[in-house]
Amino acid sequence: MGRGGVEPTTRTEAPTLVPGPLAAREAGVAPAAIRKCVRRGRLTPVGRAGRAQLFRLEDVFAAERAAGGTRRAG
Repeated sequence: MGRGGVEPTTRTEAPTLVPGPLAAREAGVAPAAIRKCVRRGRLTPVGRAGRAQLFRLEDVFAAERAAGGTRRAG
């Protein structure tokens, strides 16, 4: 038990998993940019939903920042 008789709680949220085309839209890049990051090893899919690769949004944003890409208007 924590101080004052209250159990400490640790709150962890599950990461948001999205398919490649949606990840591209959220990051403001073309879907081809997501595929290129995967081929170059900058981004790793964490699962699959049918044929679609799933990515953590935070990983997509980190890969886009590391690539130094510019965001697409739209």
